[in-house]
Amino acid sequence: MKRRRAAREDIERMRGQIDEAREQASDNTAYSFHMADAGTDAMEREKLYLMIARQQKYIGYLDRALERIDNETYGICKVTGEPIAKERLEAVPHTEISIAAKQQQKKKEKQNG
Repeated sequence: MKRRRAAREDIERMRGQIDEAREQASDNTAYSFHMADAGTDAMEREKLYLMIARQQKYIGYLDRALERIDNETYGICKVTGEPIAKERLEAVPHTEISIAAKQQQKKKEKQNG
């Protein structure tokens, strides 16, 4: 819940930055605003949108982990059905698969190329 709350706060902060950038862009006149500045601003906004999307995806992972806690399947690998190591859950609390399953997944991806 703590990580979910922090991700939500990050999203709100980034949305505020986007709104602030829009307001500043509308305040500038054509003569005081250089095309390179406009490009940089657009790039920064795009980066913020991507970061927001990433945080929203992370929140989705955390929500699914909370559902697994509720239905008592948290910590069980969805591939092998075996318990996921505590160290892995501490490092990646929203994980659905064990290290062994993840390595197996990467091998398949490498083979399929």
